[in-house]
Amino acid sequence: MFQLKRLVSFLLLVSVIAAGFVFAAPVRDSAAKEVVVYSSVDEANAKKILDAFTADTGIKVNFVFLSTGPALTRIEAEQQNPQADVWMGAPAENHGIAKDKGLSIPYKGGNYNSLQAAFKDPDGNWRSFYMNPMAFAVNTEQLRRINAPKPTSWQDLLNPVYRGLIQMPSPQSSGTAYNMVASIVTLWGEERAYQYMKSLNPSIQTYTSSGTGPAQGVSTGTCAIGIQFTPAFFEAIDKGFPLEVIYPSEGVWFENPAVSILKGAKNIEAAQALVDWLTSEKGQNTLTDQMTFFYPITAGAKLGKGMPAFETLKTINVDPIWASANKDRLVKRWQDEVLPAR
Repeated sequence: MFQLKRLVSFLLLVSVIAAGFVFAAPVRDSAAKEVVVYSSVDEANAKKILDAFTADTGIKVNFVFLSTGPALTRIEAEQQNPQADVWMGAPAENHGIAKDKGLSIPYKGGNYNSLQAAFKDPDGNWRSFYMNPMAFAVNTEQLRRINAPKPTSWQDLLNPVYRGLIQMPSPQSSGTAYNMVASIVTLWGEERAYQYMKSLNPSIQTYTSSGTGPAQGVSTGTCAIGIQFTPAFFEAIDKGFPLEVIYPSEGVWFENPAVSILKGAKNIEAAQALVDWLTSEKGQNTLTDQMTFFYPITAGAKLGKGMPAFETLKTINVDPIWASANKDRLVKRWQDEVLPAR
């Protein structure tokens, strides 16, 4: 009888220990719910989006803000020992470059199959999660002060009255600026486009390193006109700055920033969860709920205050595969021919 009691006690002890291991497993899983992101979305909006993701999923995000060029350079330099799991933001053609260099991996989870073809890589290496058109923003008080008209076209920007009063990003570091270069080349052909950019050079006060730099300059009146994608312009207007957004009459291209899972990602399940969430209903509505002023890419998602319906805008049809394949060459030509014209 005594031996039987000892045996029962031993079995109970074993079962308790085993149960402890069973219940301990979720703790280990929870600790693994973390993802490291290189974000080319501007820092403030990246924080809004990623904080909402964490609140919804419980997955912690560590992110570093890097403009498109520096992000791609860093990812390539770290390819033997990746330090991030996800690259989020930067126009899709840059994710095409990352794919071509073997820096990302395919993933077709979530609602990948329901996305429009323009917003996903056919192999699944990237998918877009928002879009924004290129535009001018004018500081109406500054234009009034110098008695200058509002520009309504790309050609209008060559008016000498704007000399030294325009800011735009640099294609050397900004995917936003390359979007402008590629769209003008598509619109007019390469030779005319580069002649135009050289002619515009005297009017450029500064080429900012960040794609959102011009919005800061035009909002504070440092310059009279800023050229970039629209979100920061609408945000400045919402805050009371005297800006007006103008879409050039010849047409504009739009960005469709994408997200990629990087090859060698250490937190693969969390990375997949983030990619899925960004194009989910909650993720898409977060763009407006958090006042990013980004255009969602899925039907039925909310649209931000003051933003015209995307389909009402005149757009330039730029082939993203062509844009990706020609980026290095076109940026080098800009550096060699346009920049020295200052």
